[in-house]
Amino acid sequence: MEMRDTDTPDLFTGRMTFGYARVSTKAQDFGGQVEQLEAVGCNQVFAEKITARHQNRPELQKMLSKLRAGDVVIVTRLDRLARSTRDLLTLVEQIHEAGAGFKSLAEPWADTTTPAGKMVLTVFAGIAEFERALIKERTDIGRAEARKRGVYMGPPVKMTDDKKAALLELLASGKTPTEAARIFGIHRSTVYRIMIQEEKRKLNEKTS
Repeated sequence: MEMRDTDTPDLFTGRMTFGYARVSTKAQDFGGQVEQLEAVGCNQVFAEKITARHQNRPELQKMLSKLRAGDVVIVTRLDRLARSTRDLLTLVEQIHEAGAGFKSLAEPWADTTTPAGKMVLTVFAGIAEFERALIKERTDIGRAEARKRGVYMGPPVKMTDDKKAALLELLASGKTPTEAARIFGIHRSTVYRIMIQEEKRKLNEKTS
């Protein structure tokens, strides 16, 4: 839903100021947001009723496609634009690549039209990248520790008859179930299950 479509740039700067308003449900009203955005001089306000989880937000995409160098995007609060720090930084970078600025009315520090605002968002981007690196490092360490314990993390490995035979030969050579699980990239419980199946097969052969 596009509102107040004057499409008239600022007479002195030639730039457009776009506002973006969003609510999550149809029962909610974004009138308050629109009023605030119009009060600060937005030439066009794009508003939609959709959750921030949706990747495809038509009004947001329509607004982004209109951006030109020198334009400014304004939101009443950051959570109206993005649902996470990573999402926010991605959208702000997209706005920046168009040569436009971004600001939030409720969070004055989030203002890329000022040197201080640019610095704060740059720091945020650095923190977000640092957090992603930490998560990856912890995940890698966790996987390595799991493999040492014979716990396989990832898609299930299909154990064909040939692989089962090779596994049983490995166990017969003296390898422990934990070592065999690590070598074959499977969970230790899978090794025990194959061992039990083999014992049952041998027992059936004896009784038949």
